[in-house]
Amino acid sequence: MNIPDTGIESPRVRVVLTGALLQLFPSARSNIDVRAATVDELLSVLDRQWPGMRDRLTDTTPSIRRHINVFVDGKRASLETPLVDGVTVYVLTAMSGG
Repeated sequence: MNIPDTGIESPRVRVVLTGALLQLFPSARSNIDVRAATVDELLSVLDRQWPGMRDRLTDTTPSIRRHINVFVDGKRASLETPLVDGVTVYVLTAMSGG
């Protein structure tokens, strides 16, 4: 995948998906390497692989849904967060209990 208008190849990143997402998308893998320049682009890549995943992870504003947490190398991320080669992105569903 190329970054628009630059011809520069997007960074390769490792994506770790949690069990809850794997239950919703049974063909998804828990670890996948993709090329993406931002979290937003990463979610689009995932959605092309598993249609409907982006809708589960983002709302209409668009933002990452409240009950979803995305971490890039341990730091909470937004859709605009840039990605660099070799980072690990965790996509987690929020846990709650009583």
